[in-house]
Amino acid sequence: MKKPTGKKNAPRVALLIESSRSYGRQLLMGVARYVRIHGPWSIEFEEGDPGEHFPKWFDRWKWDGILARVSSPAMAELLGRSGVPVVDLSASLPEARFPRIRSDEKLVGHMAAEHLMERGFKNYAFCGFNGMDWSDMRRDSFEERVLEGGFYCHVFDKTEPRQSTSGLDYEEHGELYERELASWLQSLPKPCGLMTCNDSRGRQVLNCCRELGLAVPDEVAVIGVDKDEIYCELSDLPLSSVILNTQQIGFKGADLLARLMAEGNTDFQSILVKPLGVLARQSTDVLAIDDRFIAAALRLIREHACNGLDVADLLKVVPLSRSVLERRFSKILGISPKGEILRVRLNRVSRLLAESDLSLAEVAEKAGFDHPEYMNRLFKGKMGITPGEFRKQAGVAGLSLR
Repeated sequence: MKKPTGKKNAPRVALLIESSRSYGRQLLMGVARYVRIHGPWSIEFEEGDPGEHFPKWFDRWKWDGILARVSSPAMAELLGRSGVPVVDLSASLPEARFPRIRSDEKLVGHMAAEHLMERGFKNYAFCGFNGMDWSDMRRDSFEERVLEGGFYCHVFDKTEPRQSTSGLDYEEHGELYERELASWLQSLPKPCGLMTCNDSRGRQVLNCCRELGLAVPDEVAVIGVDKDEIYCELSDLPLSSVILNTQQIGFKGADLLARLMAEGNTDFQSILVKPLGVLARQSTDVLAIDDRFIAAALRLIREHACNGLDVADLLKVVPLSRSVLERRFSKILGISPKGEILRVRLNRVSRLLAESDLSLAEVAEKAGFDHPEYMNRLFKGKMGITPGEFRKQAGVAGLSLR
């Protein structure tokens, strides 16, 4: 292999990041965006999954820094011997050995739970990869939010072997437990809202539901994580998914590594990056609500919220007093009718920001807001960033706020 090319004195950086999955490719795109703006760097990376057995080229050159998804203790040990700054772009291990940039897994679990809770489920479940720290954190935060809502969460707790090579190998181990997974899915109370730790696991669950004859989403509604287009679109049903801000993780990781290389400061840092939202697809397109009046009100809101609908319009269709409507809404969905109308409108705002180049005034009009300033204030209160900032970060289509 030729020596990595680059401008004279450019930092030489190794990227130990798998490129066979959407998550890894998005990380690489974030790194590339940083280098394009702040470079140059001399970069080398391995196609596919480098795993813990480093590529042959790794030992041929002296590196100034390393960006890696540290997937095992053995990999962490080898990187620790390198003597150069390392930034970890993973959350596979419970104890960080290096400065780390990762998704805010607590928010990931909460977003998935709230997405399912909005659909009125009373039964919840989680299926992940036991022993993978990122999966365990998503499980814990999902279960936390479900319990806060007054419900119980069933967990697929088949103990799987700790991975010996890489995260990708570990995910494939999940397929070894299809019999146990099938038995568990059959045992769940129905209808059930189920979160999987990522889209790969989501695909396995959807395939298993198909073999068992379980109707998705009517009996089991499934939401994954990553917005991996291949898994989401090629599953039996298009898979709903929490969208991680993966490019931003790559960008921030590169920025942190640049500072470590320049300053020689190896103080531990851990930075959390918020997920962008939920991409709602057919696998969760259901209302699991027994109250026919609340179900009718919800359908009306989803169809007409952006056309100037207000609570008074609901009362013309649903034969309930305002106080009874609000009380039932709050009991079943944990939100007021007005709050649900605003949530649907803000969801429309996020989609328009991600999918179009409409001005903020045009976005506000199409989402049912009379004043862009009011829309901006509500959006920032919900997302923590302005609509303009969201548009810059999104880079993806079809976002839902929850």
